[in-house]
Amino acid sequence: MKHKLISVIMSVYNNSNEISHAIRSIENQNLENYEFLIMNDGSTDNSLEKLIKHENQNNKIRIVENKQNIGLTKSLNKLIKLANGDYIARQDADDFSFPNRLNSQLEFLEEKKLDGCTTRAIIKNTLNIKPNLSYFLPNKIIMKLKNPFIHGSLLIKKEAITDVGNYNENFYYAQDYKLFRDLIDNNKKIRILKKPYYVLNTQNNISTKFKEQQNYYAKCVKKGLNP
Repeated sequence: MKHKLISVIMSVYNNSNEISHAIRSIENQNLENYEFLIMNDGSTDNSLEKLIKHENQNNKIRIVENKQNIGLTKSLNKLIKLANGDYIARQDADDFSFPNRLNSQLEFLEEKKLDGCTTRAIIKNTLNIKPNLSYFLPNKIIMKLKNPFIHGSLLIKKEAITDVGNYNENFYYAQDYKLFRDLIDNNKKIRILKKPYYVLNTQNNISTKFKEQQNYYAKCVKKGLNP
């Protein structure tokens, strides 16, 4: 298990104020065997400048650049294709991972013989835990109502995500909900760790800025429709 490579993937779009905190949370993980692939998705702030500084300081980091913004879904698919790891781990540019996150997930995944897992998360501005009460219900039931998985905390076998065709690029938003739907429909074993290993930003992010679009794409997932 210790020799299996984890490819951490993160897409950045105008996250200059948050990316260093997110990057350091991966650099401070209590495991060594990882690579960190970061997509600068056409940022117009100084995100790229900060990313290059981190890349120069850490040979585990590899920066990839989209000259124009293509969105999270396509950016993540490009990173998955570049990944060398046995596992794919997500990290969002405005969130934070606890130092024992990846190691704890890897041990849980191997012990339970899973294809992937996420963790519960502490909401940054309220310190509440998400998912809360819904955590205690079966994921298949909750999936009919909403996405119970914290996307940025995902750790999954690369072969499991490639088996379902990676992220569905028809879903510009709610791409994580669609991915988990596809994984479960294809009998992939996905579970959520009870303990939170992730800090989740819920203010001024994609979900809040584009709430109407997120709701539309989420309805498409629930109804089994293409957007």
